[in-house]
Amino acid sequence: MTNNNLTGRVAVVTGASSGIGAATARRLAQGGAKVALLGRRKDRIEELAAELGADALAVVADVGDQQSVRDAAATVRAAFGPVDLVVANAGVMLAAPFESALTDEWDQMVGTNVTGLLYTGRAFIEDLLAAASEGKRADLVLVGSIGGHTVFPNYAVYTATKAAVAHLTRNLRAEFGPRGVRIKNIEPGFVGTELGDGMRDEQQRAGLAQWRTAIKILEPGDIADAIAYAVDVPEHVNIAELVVVPTQQG
Repeated sequence: MTNNNLTGRVAVVTGASSGIGAATARRLAQGGAKVALLGRRKDRIEELAAELGADALAVVADVGDQQSVRDAAATVRAAFGPVDLVVANAGVMLAAPFESALTDEWDQMVGTNVTGLLYTGRAFIEDLLAAASEGKRADLVLVGSIGGHTVFPNYAVYTATKAAVAHLTRNLRAEFGPRGVRIKNIEPGFVGTELGDGMRDEQQRAGLAQWRTAIKILEPGDIADAIAYAVDVPEHVNIAELVVVPTQQG
């Protein structure tokens, strides 16, 4: 159904400095796409861009800052032209009991996982609509989580942000699908990434580490492969919601 050929496509990946974002950038570049790497850690995205070569561009951006995302979009267009593939991957996971959670951690999760995703989609939607109007594949990939429809104690705010991603995807599909833009939600289960490393609740951080060692979990490249597959199908096909979990997670 796919030929793993992304030649000619111009992609943007947010949260590209590590984990799923970095793996997805590599995978799209391997498929032949030009890839803009958006992230806050300048050294990391520049190192990755150097690894990927001339068709990769490092752009420092904070998805929680709308002007930063707009400026990044302008930088990408100036270098590569209009974008036809956006992977909104940047995310934050900070668990804690609701009654003792630090509310600035809530703000950080909502600001990145929801508002940042909205800013990213808005910054590039005109490009995607233009690509679709020309009969090209146009994809907005929102990276959610199985947490969007699964209960995890002490993760209430994080899972709420991911539930928002899931329902946003469904509504945007209704809005943009008839106009040729494919909106999709990729929902990983347990993956070995830095996600959660910034938790200030030590007990929750230890619990997450224990979960990740209890079974054979996914690698970032597994999610990158799923994303590459989903965007490479023929333009009349939209893999709208894709749950990817370790076999042992069920």
